[in-house]
Amino acid sequence: MFKLYFSITITSLLTGFMSLMAQNFESSNLPIVVINTQGQVIVDDPKVNVQMGIIDNGIGNRNYYKNPLNNNLPDAFNGYNGTIGIEFRGSSSQSFPKKPYGFETRELNSSDSKKVSLLGMPSESDWILNATYNDKSLMRDVLTYQLSNQAGMYASRTKYVELVIDGEYQGIYILMEKIKRDAKRVNISSIKTTDNTGDALTGGYILKIDKSTGTPGAIWRSPYDPVPDRGLFIQIDYPKLSNLNNEQFEYIKNYVTAFENTLKSTNFKDSINGYAKYIDVSTFIDYFLISEITHNPDAYRLSTFLQR
Repeated sequence: MFKLYFSITITSLLTGFMSLMAQNFESSNLPIVVINTQGQVIVDDPKVNVQMGIIDNGIGNRNYYKNPLNNNLPDAFNGYNGTIGIEFRGSSSQSFPKKPYGFETRELNSSDSKKVSLLGMPSESDWILNATYNDKSLMRDVLTYQLSNQAGMYASRTKYVELVIDGEYQGIYILMEKIKRDAKRVNISSIKTTDNTGDALTGGYILKIDKSTGTPGAIWRSPYDPVPDRGLFIQIDYPKLSNLNNEQFEYIKNYVTAFENTLKSTNFKDSINGYAKYIDVSTFIDYFLISEITHNPDAYRLSTFLQR
């Protein structure tokens, strides 16, 4: 009885503390992202236009959402000040109290995208505010991405920020790059709808093993279920469905399936026609090692990207 009472008391204290913290949030050593929905309701899809400002006074300087030296007004939006299109992102994570967001930087009061640099990251228009609700340390994703970059693989760059929406403090988020084809992100060839034969047909593609929520691309089911009667679905994240022709879909589907068939075959270790014919072995090894070291619960089945 005492243990149950003690647990409830601690929970109540923590809830009260977080509520008080939200009401009294004034400043941080982290950049502060301030979103004003202007009465818009953020939904899963489509993105809605809102205003976003970022307070970033530089390393070693305090960032004030309520500056006592300026009538408790926010510091200048010197990291960004303009329009974004924003929506909820993720699948099961949307049910958590702390919501993740995807957003696109846009021209002023427009739906046209606008490439900008945020907090020192290379210019682009597609970004993520990652809530990482299940990770109370807020460190696992960031650490994993840093390990990937140190191993020579691309992984999203990240910055910790404080988030305020419509005057309500939301907590610490991770501002990060959305995975997409770009010279500073996934640096693969651009493929056109007219690229139907030869070397042009072979790339580039970004593939995603994931749920088909959000805006799915062309998709197929692997012939090999990781668990009986539970399929593994592979999507083409780039090119987008509207820019993908049938020849391209069949090419990349057959290529991946040939790799899977070879890996399943008795000659999978063959030096010429084995699995190494289809993949960059060193990046696969690095991915497996990092996934195991970090105990990634989504590894091999969800939120996994490949490129060709």
